[in-house]
Amino acid sequence: MHRFSLKTLALAFAAVAVPGLASAQLTANVSLTSNYKFRGQDQDVNRIKSVNPAIQGGFDYSFGDSGFYVGNWNSSVDWLSGNSIEADFYGGYKFKAGEVDLDVGALTYVYPGNTNGNTTELYGAATYGPFTAKYSHTVSKDYFGWAGAKTSSNRGRNTGYLNLAFAQEVAPSVTLKASVGYTRFASDIKDLGVPNYVDYSVGGAYDFGAGLSLSAAVAGANKKGFFGDANKARLIVSLTKTL
Repeated sequence: MHRFSLKTLALAFAAVAVPGLASAQLTANVSLTSNYKFRGQDQDVNRIKSVNPAIQGGFDYSFGDSGFYVGNWNSSVDWLSGNSIEADFYGGYKFKAGEVDLDVGALTYVYPGNTNGNTTELYGAATYGPFTAKYSHTVSKDYFGWAGAKTSSNRGRNTGYLNLAFAQEVAPSVTLKASVGYTRFASDIKDLGVPNYVDYSVGGAYDFGAGLSLSAAVAGANKKGFFGDANKARLIVSLTKTL
């Protein structure tokens, strides 16, 4: 039976890891959007109107060809008392299974001014050609303030979200995009009378080159009788610069 020293193992690990780290990539993005919707719902419920601009941006870091990545994305919001920022932190692993691209990871949504909204999900996605299916599963006690807040014994854990998306270039620099999603709330949230609902988005994007793109889509959700105008369909226009 062979015995290896820690130094030998460290050198072996470095020999494998260094080439991947050498090709690691850091990208950044910033965008201005006419309205920030998340799963069909406006993220500024104090001023519900057709044009309600939000500034957004973040960073992504990929560990070379290893498939591992981490990132951060942020947006201005206004739906929690005392808070005006959403900060998302995520990490995962991308790999292939034949002609299918797979992606698994974890994502936490942080609201610095009011932690009652903090939510953590595990996700898995599969992409085949222009089609992507992604499922997100809540593992935190809270689900965006609906249940699990410090003053509540209810739990948002096990809330699930399934999204089916389509993206296809239909002309040079023009991509058609469409998606439909379904939110299934945890039993404690449903017991409060909150209904499961469907959201949708249909639109496209134009790539100007040099990392600059313009997108437009009609997005909204059903169950407006319960959620109100926050779920109303809106035309959302966004200008994004990737660095």
